[in-house]
Amino acid sequence: MRQFIVTGGAGLIGSNIVRELNARGVSDILIVDHLNHPGKQANLNSVQYTAYLDRTDFRAALRAGQIAPASGLFHLGACSSTMETSETYLDDNNTGYTRELCEWALAHNTRFVYASSAATYGDGALGYDDDDAVTPKLKPLNLYGWSKQKFDLWALQTGVLGKIAGLKYFNVFGPGEDHKGDMRSVINKSVKLIQETGRLSLFKSHRPDYGDGQQDRDFVYVKDAAQVTLWLYDHPEANGLFNCGTGHARTWVDLAHAIFAAMNREPAIDFIEMPPALRDKYQYHTEAEMKKLRVSGCSIPFRPLEESVSDYVRNYLVR
Repeated sequence: MRQFIVTGGAGLIGSNIVRELNARGVSDILIVDHLNHPGKQANLNSVQYTAYLDRTDFRAALRAGQIAPASGLFHLGACSSTMETSETYLDDNNTGYTRELCEWALAHNTRFVYASSAATYGDGALGYDDDDAVTPKLKPLNLYGWSKQKFDLWALQTGVLGKIAGLKYFNVFGPGEDHKGDMRSVINKSVKLIQETGRLSLFKSHRPDYGDGQQDRDFVYVKDAAQVTLWLYDHPEANGLFNCGTGHARTWVDLAHAIFAAMNREPAIDFIEMPPALRDKYQYHTEAEMKKLRVSGCSIPFRPLEESVSDYVRNYLVR
C-alpha cells in the first residue's frame, strides 16, 4: 500500500505537506497536480516523492480502478480563484472531484483529509464558527466559496463528515505560492515592489465602519497549516469540519508594518481604490473560531503574524 496521495501537491499548502512528510522520513508519495506554472515545478524540485500524475490522468485512472489504496489522501487540489465565473467548471473541478475522492478513500480504507475554505463564511454575518449547526446557514460571496460549501453540505447531510476531516483554511501565506498569480498573498506581491519603490499598496475601505487598511484577516503561516493538516491524519478519531486559523484577526496595516519591519524599512503605504467588481464580494473581517479544533485535542500553536512574516520574507523572498 502506498503511504500517501497529495492532490494539489505542487501548490502552496500541498507542497508544504509533502515537505513535512519528507521531514518525517516519508517519500512514498503520489503527487497529483497540473503543472501550468514554473513555480509549481519549482515546488516539486524541492521535495521528494515517488510518482506524479496530472489531475486529468489521475481522475481517469481513479475511475478505471487503477489507483492503488493509500494510507492517507490529502486533497488540496482545487481552483481557488474567487473571480472564477464558470459554475459548471467549479461544480466538477472542486465539488464533484472532492466527492469522487472522498467516496474512493472511504471504499479503500484510506484516511481522507480535505481542504474546505473560509470563503464559505461569506460576509461573516453569521460569524466564523465551524459548528455543524451553522454550516447549512452559510452563504458564500462567490462561486469558489459555493463550490466548497456544496461539498461540506453533502458530507454533513450524508453523515460522511463523521468519517473524514476537512479544514477551512483562512488566509494562508508562505513559501510555495509563487505560482498563484493574483491570488498570491500581499506579502509575496509586495516585497519586490518595496525593493524597487520603497512603497506598498493596500485597498481603501468602502465601508464607514472600517478605515483604510483596517479591514482585517486571520493570517495563517503555511507551515502551521501543514502541521495541523498532518495532525488530522495522525488522529483518525478527530473527524468533522474544522477551522484552520490563528483565532486572532490582524489588519492589513498590521501586515504591511510586519513586511516593512522584516525588510528593515520604514513603512510607506499607499491606499488605492478597490476594483468595482470586487467590492460586493469583499470580506472586511475574518477570524477563525478555534474551539472545535482545540477540543478535538490539537494543540499545535500558530506563530504570531510578525514572526511568520519575518521568516517568510527573510528566508524565502529576499534571500
